[in-house]
Amino acid sequence: MSQSYDRGLVEDFGRWRDFSAGMWAWVFHKFTGWVLIGYLFTHIAVLSTAIPAAGGDPSIYTNTLQGLEDLLVVRFLEVGLLAVAVFHILNGIRLLFVDLGVGLTAQDKSFYASLVLTGAIVVASIPTFLVGQL
Repeated sequence: MSQSYDRGLVEDFGRWRDFSAGMWAWVFHKFTGWVLIGYLFTHIAVLSTAIPAAGGDPSIYTNTLQGLEDLLVVRFLEVGLLAVAVFHILNGIRLLFVDLGVGLTAQDKSFYASLVLTGAIVVASIPTFLVGQL
């Protein structure tokens, strides 16, 4: 005889409080992966339209990129892109070790370590991105 399992309401948005570190790692890894894919396609689309629009004149393309780099919001978006990429890389390495059977008992600690290391790398990199802007 099969037993039924009450999975709760589909509309129960309060269930996120019950997520473990592993579930948060999965959610963040999926989110950062989609952000990176979106950035990749946007980057390719912008570059593929900007290069022919310059009409063979490299100064137009260079001036456009320098104009974007002068915007403070672009610098902050680059910091965000760094944070997304670093977390995705570190969490991917963590998942590789878990798949290899290394650190199976310390998955929560390794997830928190990847978050802390991501934060440290991003904070240490902020002066590099914002030099000359503030």
